[in-house]
Amino acid sequence: MEPTLDALRAWMRDARSVLVCFSGGVDSAFVLKVAHEVLGDRALGLTALSPALPITERDAARAVAAEIGVPHVAVASNEIDDPSYASNPVDRCFYCKSELYRIAVAEAARRGFATVVNGTNLDDLGDHRPGLAAATQGGVRSPLVELGFTKADIRRGSRELGLSVWDKPAAACLASRIPYGTSVTHERLRQIDAAETALRALGFRQVRVRLHGDLARVEVGPEELPRAFERRVEVSGACRRAGFTFATLDLDGYRVGSTNESVRLPVLRG
Repeated sequence: MEPTLDALRAWMRDARSVLVCFSGGVDSAFVLKVAHEVLGDRALGLTALSPALPITERDAARAVAAEIGVPHVAVASNEIDDPSYASNPVDRCFYCKSELYRIAVAEAARRGFATVVNGTNLDDLGDHRPGLAAATQGGVRSPLVELGFTKADIRRGSRELGLSVWDKPAAACLASRIPYGTSVTHERLRQIDAAETALRALGFRQVRVRLHGDLARVEVGPEELPRAFERRVEVSGACRRAGFTFATLDLDGYRVGSTNESVRLPVLRG
């Protein structure tokens, strides 16, 4: 049986009040939209302003929250100051999410919100996701998992609700572009963000710039590969201006979790 909007609405009513960990992407926007529809001002969106969050995503989160009409707060997140995160181990995401959920749970308690939720869905359970364990430890709930929503269900429901981000490409933190074992620094994050911003300005919709020392490995959507090759001089120039010495185009195109391909990682389900 497919999950329904009515089931999610009922879940929100039972929760009484919720703080949604809100990145501005389609998953958390969907949760926030339904929460606000059901709970009004007893729903709150919280965006953690991490150094690994692209500047454009910060702006997008504010814009989507305003579109929904929901109360929204942005709080600085400083996981990069934690050596366990900055050293970039294979469970880096655990430390990032632990910081996010620590902030969210404290903010919820301060404001009197009963439940902290995220936008994790069933499709997220099939990849290496150490952050799932952080949610479990932090007492953060995942209504989309509990009710059986997949990414396709979320996009369909978001379109039905009129959310502008219903077809927004998948996003991930900038640190996910750095190979495990290579430290996460402010400089590297800014370099990646600058290159990706420039490539989106060239009209590419799905973009990842994977850092390999002085080399930028550029992924675009498979359907965008012919255009990327035609504009390879501009693609290379965008990466060089961001501080890379070399740029290469990944011929397989964008795919989820390509950083994990060079190491054998277990699937973590929380």
